[in-house]
Amino acid sequence: MSDQAVNSEFFIKKVNEAKVHFERALDCKHTEFDDLYPYMIEHPQFFWYKRYVAWSELLTLADLCEELSFPWREEFTPQQVEYIEQRVMSAKVLDFWFENTDSKEHAQR
Repeated sequence: MSDQAVNSEFFIKKVNEAKVHFERALDCKHTEFDDLYPYMIEHPQFFWYKRYVAWSELLTLADLCEELSFPWREEFTPQQVEYIEQRVMSAKVLDFWFENTDSKEHAQR
């Protein structure tokens, strides 16, 4: 296996992990961020900050994949790709990220 294939697999795996992290943050489920900052749970702005961190991680990995010409878009719905390309975590992203996703699937993650 070439280095390119290994790198592509690695980055696509990381994009998928970031996607799950963002989706768990959207659903207000436990993430690694909760373990890093357990005291933040007591603050009302915590969930917004948690979502922002997860969104930033997702954008960073999508950007890296884009620069390296790795096929990250296949891991998302067309609407989700559009949100990522627009880069802004708007209310539309928060409200409609799961619009085309089976709600049972993301609820079980």
